[in-house]
Amino acid sequence: MSLEAVVDRVKGYGCSLVEVTGGEPLAQPAAFDLIARLCEEGFDVLIETSGAIDVTPVDSRASVILDVKCPGSEMDDRMHWDNLRHLRQKDQAKFVIGDRQDYEWAVDVVKRYRLTEKCPVLFGPVFATEGNDDRCSILRPLAEWILQDRLPVRLQVQLHKFIWDPHTRGV
Repeated sequence: MSLEAVVDRVKGYGCSLVEVTGGEPLAQPAAFDLIARLCEEGFDVLIETSGAIDVTPVDSRASVILDVKCPGSEMDDRMHWDNLRHLRQKDQAKFVIGDRQDYEWAVDVVKRYRLTEKCPVLFGPVFATEGNDDRCSILRPLAEWILQDRLPVRLQVQLHKFIWDPHTRGV
């Protein structure tokens, strides 16, 4: 599908907010051009990125939602750490927490990079994994740790995983 066709399709939805997500959108060759074009068309554009790719080429009119991979994800070694230095007030840093070790690690990263001074910081729970029906056993402990430590972060959940099965795609 051409860039123009994508922009035309987005216009057809009649919305003003567009989120570019799915896998790692910045790995797509035309992603940066698409983001710039959507901004030119007047859309509020959010980019949900894994943090593995440099975000500095992203159009400055777009907002970056940077997923900081905790050790429990086993993907933390892919992180492009310099991205944390480029976060702005309109961006967000998001951590998905699986256990106390992930939480302590995330708190350290937030402090080391002074993230709460740069942008909103979101902590969310890991949901059920394949073969595990316990949807979100870490949610309550995570909330309690945040309150106990008086962290200036937001607790967030992926609402669609409460509404539909956590493994459902396309919702």
